[in-house]
Amino acid sequence: MMAAPMAEPVKRDLVSIEDLSTAEILELFQHADEFRSNLHGWSDVCRGTIMATLFFEPSTRTRLSFESAMLRLGGGVITAADAESTSRAKGESLADTVRVVGGSYADILVVRHPEDGAARVAARYATVPVVNGGDGAHEHPTQTLCDLYTLWKEKGRLEGLEVVLCGDLRYSRTIHSFCYALARFGANIVTMPYPGFELPDYVLQRLRRDYGVQAATASVGDLPGLAGSSNTAAYLTASRPHQLALFTKLGNVEVSRIDAIYMTRAQRERHDGEDTKDYPRLTRSTMGAAAAKDARVMHPLPRVDEISYELDDDPRSVYFRQAELGVPMRMALMAYQLGKIQLEAPPPPLFSVAPGDASGVLGLRCRNERCITNNEGVRYLVRDFRVRPDTTPMVLACAYCEREVEARFIGDTASRSVYEHNARQVREIRKECRAYFATEDQARAAGFTFPSA
Repeated sequence: MMAAPMAEPVKRDLVSIEDLSTAEILELFQHADEFRSNLHGWSDVCRGTIMATLFFEPSTRTRLSFESAMLRLGGGVITAADAESTSRAKGESLADTVRVVGGSYADILVVRHPEDGAARVAARYATVPVVNGGDGAHEHPTQTLCDLYTLWKEKGRLEGLEVVLCGDLRYSRTIHSFCYALARFGANIVTMPYPGFELPDYVLQRLRRDYGVQAATASVGDLPGLAGSSNTAAYLTASRPHQLALFTKLGNVEVSRIDAIYMTRAQRERHDGEDTKDYPRLTRSTMGAAAAKDARVMHPLPRVDEISYELDDDPRSVYFRQAELGVPMRMALMAYQLGKIQLEAPPPPLFSVAPGDASGVLGLRCRNERCITNNEGVRYLVRDFRVRPDTTPMVLACAYCEREVEARFIGDTASRSVYEHNARQVREIRKECRAYFATEDQARAAGFTFPSA
């Protein structure tokens, strides 16, 4: 008698750091430690497996560390490391590329792309697991795993750490992913941005909504020069993680002890030439501050001039170790995604790439001009938003780049009538007949009318 066929494993993509639960992340650290203990001893784990790296943006560490990780697991690698040498230069869509490469070509895809939300597109269209190697200014979740792993090994914990984020916090996708993860683990964040490069409002909104993060002004007076020409700093603390909380001022916080300083370069490829002549720089003098006595200096690399070379030999500088730890961390992640190791920890409640609550919705468009839906995806992607619960007016988040927009007007596609979001008639509109609009002009342009009172 033949054995019953085993159920197909659920495809696990890593598009956002939210695609892994906190417990899964900690368990992956343990596996990474095992792989790191003998990097040459795992060549049978993924034998016969092929990884494809599809990089439409330049990369050194991310691409090579993924390729090294797969080769150390015994698998093979195929790569498209130059966008101009791929069919994208001929106009092929990302969706078509991943459907082909994720067919018989490869068993797992690592995608880096200049447009926000591109990794979610790849995950939806590929039949094999997808890893986000960085999509525009959206997220870089595997860099965050490496950063968390480094902190965890250096400090022995993540909860309660005081972490300073410095430099370009606006355009750095690494910073955005890292903020979400630090809040989840109960670390405290001190932001010291270069003026004009502060954390985006949508990142702050997500920290407030999903992790109960509260904000305060911060004093870090003995760290000269870290905020460029500005001395402002903000203190973000997840005092009530995983609960809704008011984003209120807590009063001034004196920061006298720092566990890590995370520097970032100016992401010049993502902004229109803003002046960065006084960009902050870490030096031996800065690190002589009492608060930085036990701080680890971190950087996702490449650096330009924001960390002095004189700090390379400082035992507190761990940025090259960060890069080294990326290999065992990515070994653990891919071995898990390919079903070669199992995790006992439960996944997060939602890790699906299925359409959102408002797929194909009329009216709204993502307001993020860098979103793939407003660029390449105009040709083939339907508008897709996830409804944020318990919001008034209703807030919808783009299912690709997660940028939020308020739906102040709700239309009925059956009657072509539209109402303000809090009108009683809205409750009578069937879900499948709803159209969402941010403005009256949007509604009228789509052919909807406002019934007379």
